[in-house]
Amino acid sequence: MTISISQSLIQSSLPISQGAEAKVYKAQLTPDSPPILLKYRFQKNYRHPFLDANLTRSRIAGEARALLKCLRSGINVPGIRMVDATEGVLGIEWIEGHSVRKLLPGGAEDDGSDDVDNVDVIDSVNLNEYGVSVDELMKLIGVEIAKMHQVDVIHGDLTTSNMILRQPGSFVPPQNHDIKTALVLIDFGLSYQSTLAEDKAVDLYVLERAFSSTHPDSEPMFAKVLAGYAEIMAGDWPAIKHRLDDVRLRGRKRSMVG
Repeated sequence: MTISISQSLIQSSLPISQGAEAKVYKAQLTPDSPPILLKYRFQKNYRHPFLDANLTRSRIAGEARALLKCLRSGINVPGIRMVDATEGVLGIEWIEGHSVRKLLPGGAEDDGSDDVDNVDVIDSVNLNEYGVSVDELMKLIGVEIAKMHQVDVIHGDLTTSNMILRQPGSFVPPQNHDIKTALVLIDFGLSYQSTLAEDKAVDLYVLERAFSSTHPDSEPMFAKVLAGYAEIMAGDWPAIKHRLDDVRLRGRKRSMVG
């Protein structure tokens, strides 16, 4: 039985984590190349093989397309290093840094997360080491999400685990920009295209719920996220804010009903 190049690469890579949909590895395409993050959507035995293969190809291709669109639009996402939709393998840039979840109060406690794109390798870290305050970080989050929504990419799973702060000195900022650090959005496995204010509002609501469930007293922090978002979205913000208020109301009603 012949082993594909992707499978051979997986076998020689370092396992990092596993989620419900994928396994993640730290790999190298060649012995002298920089490391990459390898995301492998493994076969699901509970699905029909033909359906499973089609879904895997579709999701890998869709994630790669979303990343490529974001990259072309100047949004901070990992670069694409390889795509093998048939084998369910996506290779992306390895980000040296920590997730926002671990950098904010409460996020590192009881971290039983199985997020497949979590590249954290050090447990002890302080936000001050990155040269940004909590308020500055919240604005960075709002700005990157707004840039993504401007090109009609809906992330689908916005959490503080799916945002990485690059370590200072590990990247070159854009020309003529005095940027101390960069926030990188990751894990576009559930992303899709939409021009609807409703879908963008739901994206924000998912993140708001993630903040409230993970980080104590998060209301002021999320307000700073929305302030940064509104600044970039400008004229589109009133419609999205109206939809966000509606989504919040529906969410509260569901919580009351149970």
